[in-house]
Amino acid sequence: MNGRLSCRCWTLTYSFVIPAYNESERLAVSLPKVLDYTHQQRLSAEIIVVNDGSVDDTADVVRRFAAMNSEIRLLENPGNRGKGYSVRNGVLHARGDVMLFTDADLSSPIYEAGKLFEAIGQGADLAIGSRWLQTDLQTERQPWHRQLYGRLFNLGLRIVLGLKYRDTQCGFKAFTRAAVQTIFLRQHVERWGFDPELLFLADKFKLQTVEVPVEWAHDHRSKINPLRDGLKMGVEILLVRWNDLRGIYRHPSPALEAPEVEPAPPMRIAK
Repeated sequence: MNGRLSCRCWTLTYSFVIPAYNESERLAVSLPKVLDYTHQQRLSAEIIVVNDGSVDDTADVVRRFAAMNSEIRLLENPGNRGKGYSVRNGVLHARGDVMLFTDADLSSPIYEAGKLFEAIGQGADLAIGSRWLQTDLQTERQPWHRQLYGRLFNLGLRIVLGLKYRDTQCGFKAFTRAAVQTIFLRQHVERWGFDPELLFLADKFKLQTVEVPVEWAHDHRSKINPLRDGLKMGVEILLVRWNDLRGIYRHPSPALEAPEVEPAPPMRIAK
């Protein structure tokens, strides 16, 4: 598939969520690419950038784009809360039938979204991008030490949470609205370890998750420290198992109810 959507997907509305912490430089490049994609594909879409307490001019960059493009929206976190919090804040504010979150650097090119949307159109509740299902799609590999940490982390996920996915950490995932309501209202992990929690919840509630090979390139400006953040993520994974044993996930948490949607312009309708 070349990334172009089949016509049956055009009747849906789409939300693109981009978590951002000090991402003014990347967003200046990536937002035009996301806009071009939604226009070329004739999508009824909105683009939500969630500012996670940035200390640079991330918010100003988004506001400038939003002033010229009504489909762009800026959400502000109450300070720096983490990527997991940002994604949850974005999707719970989103209005699309299908919601996709992507990293600000577009390590997976935005045209690869068509593959995830196609999987959703074929009945998946979640479609997750994978760097390891088809490794020849990687245009720039991670350094060997990052690959090693990733393999060890994946092994830990299989042992602790029973997750059998090849790649849980790719920042390129799509969800139906129903899936968002099922898993994000139960999400507790707010920083880097949130992806495995989402997938664990999807498995727990028997949602259909499809892993899709996508093009991907490592960005050497990555903000994750494999050792420091890897240890924190390990603790978060143990917390997910502990939360499950305590029955925390049986019902949506009142503290995680979706906030009221702020006033926003109508979503651009595809023509």
